[in-house]
Amino acid sequence: MGIQRIESVTYGIDDLDECVRFFDDFGLFLLERTDEHAVFETLTGQTLQLDTRPAPLLPPAVEEGPTLREVVWGVDTAEELQRLVAAAGKDREVRESADGVHHTVDETGFGVGLALARPKAAPVVPRPANALGDVNRWNTALEPIERARPLRMCHVALNIPKPGKEDAVAFYTGRLGFRPTDVVEPMGVFMQAPGDDDQHTMLLCHRPDRAGINHIAYEVPGFDDVIEGGNHMIERGWREARRLGRHTIGSNVFRFLHAPCGGRVEYAADMDRVDDSYETRVHETTPPHHIWALRTNRDQDAPAS
Repeated sequence: MGIQRIESVTYGIDDLDECVRFFDDFGLFLLERTDEHAVFETLTGQTLQLDTRPAPLLPPAVEEGPTLREVVWGVDTAEELQRLVAAAGKDREVRESADGVHHTVDETGFGVGLALARPKAAPVVPRPANALGDVNRWNTALEPIERARPLRMCHVALNIPKPGKEDAVAFYTGRLGFRPTDVVEPMGVFMQAPGDDDQHTMLLCHRPDRAGINHIAYEVPGFDDVIEGGNHMIERGWREARRLGRHTIGSNVFRFLHAPCGGRVEYAADMDRVDDSYETRVHETTPPHHIWALRTNRDQDAPAS
């Protein structure tokens, strides 16, 4: 089948202590820490690597400051891995590291890795919900979640310069097997990996002349995790990037935070799942960013009493 998921991401950073504190608060699990390097893990075994001195196999950063340096994509079989390595390397160098990752670069300059997927099982038990005629919780009060624990990195969004956007998309669709699910002509292309059932695994966002990391989304089990995870981050002093809301494309509930590693991270839940019968939608104008976003009159000046 091919690419199943995001296997690993690497950021080049300046302040390791700050980034470690951020992702510990965010709910990832610290696997390794040195003076220059840290590795975190999601519940399904994907890794987040933070490096003050990124490995020489990685291409130069596409923007100044802390930023994403590489996304490694997990492939289902050794045969598919070799096929994709050959396809990616038709006109560019691909180098294999000792850990079995094949490293190259996309049209924009982002590092692209290919490796065998090694998923861990992370069973999800939905929080029982009640509605008239559909009662799933009797004689039991809910307890606070308190700490969100991301199940997985579910999608990555990259900013790419608008000139050459067709070539940038074609690298992922023509060589790595992604398929466009929603093409928003003025804004970008949402794409699904062949082994994923999320509405999108990747988004390439058109920008006039700028490349960089937009965000990486982390799936949590449900709506409460999105809210309580974001609340915990704010209590720990981190800055929210968007109000709580639900996206139009993908339909997922979201909460974004500015990340010291560059760009933003997103708590996400209840993403649309689509199969091969889903036909690519082409939008000539950009749909609204969200179906709804949190509003409150507490944001306004309180009336005089």
